[in-house]
Amino acid sequence: MTVMDQLNDPRPSFSLELWPPRTPQASARLSEAIPQLAELKPTFVSITYGAGGSTRERTHELVVDLAMTPGILPFAHLSCAAHSVAELRDILSRYLNAKVTNIVALRGDPPLASDLPLPDGELLFASQLVDLIRDCGPFTIAVAAHPEGHPQSKDSSEDLYHFCEKLDKADFAITQFFFRADTYFDFIDKVRKERINKPILPGIIAPTSISSLLKMSELSGAEIPQELRDALLGASSDPTSVRKVGVEAAINLARQLLDEGVPGIHVYSMNSMASTIEIHEGIADLCASDFEYPQ
Repeated sequence: MTVMDQLNDPRPSFSLELWPPRTPQASARLSEAIPQLAELKPTFVSITYGAGGSTRERTHELVVDLAMTPGILPFAHLSCAAHSVAELRDILSRYLNAKVTNIVALRGDPPLASDLPLPDGELLFASQLVDLIRDCGPFTIAVAAHPEGHPQSKDSSEDLYHFCEKLDKADFAITQFFFRADTYFDFIDKVRKERINKPILPGIIAPTSISSLLKMSELSGAEIPQELRDALLGASSDPTSVRKVGVEAAINLARQLLDEGVPGIHVYSMNSMASTIEIHEGIADLCASDFEYPQ
């Protein structure tokens, strides 16, 4: 069974995103969490790619390690910003040699901790990267969707046109996180009117840090509802309470989406296994959990 089989199955899928660990301690924590992650039987696990390729080798190592882990199918993020075409071809060749054939094609975002813009690469748009990936081998390709509009776009109609063009070349899309179900469904209605019917997975997040959430929202264009902002600020003196508020909000949103028939839920885990497991437990009755991949 392929990822596309699962995304087109009537039973909703469950997937999540991980970051490559940045320290030996974080690496040890992630290694300990992998067996718990496998028990969730995710449809796939996407692995982020730091701004400008700053985690290139760590992303590659984690993706290849996960590809050899029973029960986990990794999708490697790949961004074209700050890269030459030759560099991108080399990265894709290495993945093919490691029998990794699943890619999330992105333009790339600037670093969270910097106000400096991300340098352009030889390819300026994710749609061009999709073309390159297609030329390099038999990859399954996901792309990003911005249901509230790309933050750098000045025209919503043009933004929708370029997204539909990109998704038409790819296999499916994953949205940036958002906090209202109507945001997703309004976006889907616009895409379907353009006769693009490929799966679009809603991405959700359980905020664990208010400062990080504010910066990520600025980069992604996601609006934080005032009631959620107030609840997080009210809990800000206690990290455990912040996490509880974030998890409850994520579960409530995911259940609203699943009740309306979305193809699955993609969790931006922030490498918090505790939050991810709680979200999975909160929606497991509505998601498929018995898919098996050949190893």
